[in-house]
Amino acid sequence: MGFRYEDWLFRHGYRATGSVKQVSAAPELSCALQCQYHAWHWRASKKLQRWFGEAEYYPLIASLLMGNRGSLEDHHWQVLKSTGTIHLVAISGLHLGLVAVGVGLLARWGLLLLPVGGLSEQGRRSLVFLVVVLSCLVYSLLAGFTVPTRRALVMVVAGGWYLLKARQQSGWRPFVLALAVVLLMDPFAPLDQGFWLSFGAVGVLLAVFSGRLGSSGWLSALLIAQLAVFVGLWPMLMLVHQGQPLAGFAANLLAVPWVSFAVMPVLFLGSIIALLSGGWLLPWVSAGFDLVLGALWWWLELVARFPAGQMQPLPLPLAAGLALLALWGIRWRDWRWRALLGVTFLLLSVPWSGPGIGNSVAQAPEVRVLDVGQGLSVVVRAGGRVMVYDTGPEVAGVYSAADSVLVPNLRAMGVEVIDLLVLSHADNDHAGGLETLSEHFAIKRVISGEPALIAGRVPVRVEGCRPGNIRWPGLVMSLWQNPLPADGNDASCVIRVYHPSSNSDFVLTGDISRKVEQLMLGGAGPEWLENRVAQRVVLAPHHGSKTSSSTRWVQAVAPDQVIYTAGYRHHFGHPHAEVTGRYRASGAVPLNTACSGQITLRFADSGLLIGELWQTQPFWIASPGLARSECKIP
Repeated sequence: MGFRYEDWLFRHGYRATGSVKQVSAAPELSCALQCQYHAWHWRASKKLQRWFGEAEYYPLIASLLMGNRGSLEDHHWQVLKSTGTIHLVAISGLHLGLVAVGVGLLARWGLLLLPVGGLSEQGRRSLVFLVVVLSCLVYSLLAGFTVPTRRALVMVVAGGWYLLKARQQSGWRPFVLALAVVLLMDPFAPLDQGFWLSFGAVGVLLAVFSGRLGSSGWLSALLIAQLAVFVGLWPMLMLVHQGQPLAGFAANLLAVPWVSFAVMPVLFLGSIIALLSGGWLLPWVSAGFDLVLGALWWWLELVARFPAGQMQPLPLPLAAGLALLALWGIRWRDWRWRALLGVTFLLLSVPWSGPGIGNSVAQAPEVRVLDVGQGLSVVVRAGGRVMVYDTGPEVAGVYSAADSVLVPNLRAMGVEVIDLLVLSHADNDHAGGLETLSEHFAIKRVISGEPALIAGRVPVRVEGCRPGNIRWPGLVMSLWQNPLPADGNDASCVIRVYHPSSNSDFVLTGDISRKVEQLMLGGAGPEWLENRVAQRVVLAPHHGSKTSSSTRWVQAVAPDQVIYTAGYRHHFGHPHAEVTGRYRASGAVPLNTACSGQITLRFADSGLLIGELWQTQPFWIASPGLARSECKIP
């Protein structure tokens, strides 16, 4: 659920990671072919930036011409996500298909200038095929030769080969051939979301258009294609824990043909003109680029402003069945069938009540301590109610735990509404990505240890952390905060999640220090701290820092298990060996999200059931000898 770093490393061929402490020249080392390619690609990207870096829409230019999406900013990603058009800035089948068609037509017209009889018809077709393949290969190399680009190149070559042979065969044959070649070249390609989405989109179009008698007009074909892809990819997006924005159909309806027939031809032609003119015509070319891209972006921003929401998160089998029915209705020419299936699809899939229609119901109260690296984010569910305690770290433009971990996990749990959001305090590793979370979910109530610093970041009034109890089905949550004026770590809002049926609890401590721990043990402390429970799990204060978890506090709390939320080998050195030693001396069993991944606690009448995510993962994560299995708590 969400982005998983181990999967990304495995898919890209990395078998170990490290830190660069110092860089120095090594002239004795030779630069092999792959090294030379990367150097050439880097020089080409820098040249593109020198040429068009001042253009208003340079981030889109770099993305569409070279697959370089590093210049896209947060507001670009938000618009692309909300309109379902991220695929437009990822070099894939659409872009290589445009190159193939354009180059093929130009090559065919160019061959018409040759004397009659100079080449046989088969020779002409073979030459066009060769030119198309070479052009697509050059563009793939220019675009970084990424996994999606290589996959698209294979599909273009397979489709072109069948056209070259002019065989009257099913369109599914080149599709299956391309699929087989991709799997032979890269057996782990199915681990990429793009694998399913790219082959899924082509498969949907084949299912709708192949074998049909007669031809559709261009407008009818465009509508049918967009509707089919929108509907057909819906269950696939659910499979990879993504939503299908309702605005995506309207956005792509104009964006795809505009990119195909205006944007990409202008970008290709403009780049050639700029190259041949030696840069003399760059201002005119840049103006042309901004003109076509400005029109595209105006449309996407317009669509993004409409609060359309997303398709309902139905059970996957039901969503797949509805999608098949809708595709059958699209292909079926009888308007009555289409109307019946269309109405059925809309009634069951479109959230007519608007966003936030309700949460899926947890069978038993549970707590999930998410693996967000050096930070904290916890989800508590009881019945249909959801509490989020902290949103994890965020580095602007680099990483957001809310976007990569928290939001996908909440979606996978069937969460639509966050009943209670508690932000222990305002530090970035606890409240990062807060705006991202509020954009994706309706939030009913917000509590924070530092309400003044959180106010304005969420569209809800932010309450202070006042002592008291909140009762949910099967759970009692008790709040406590340092009674003395404080800010930062010592202002953290502490919450005890108590399950009366099993007399067990889980204590969320934020980043409180030893000074606040002493106050907890005194007269101003919470009453529940003196109560004995059958089982207690404690979240180590401040990720296991040596400034927290004093000996007296650890002995008083007497946890059966302690959970550290720290980044793997992070430079802060959490958890500290002195702290882990105190908990071990008290008899607490240690767990660390850096080693375990997500940690799940389920409350049952018999007590707390604790599960570690890494133990159920594929061999490149859970095998003996790898980082997760070798991870040790000091």
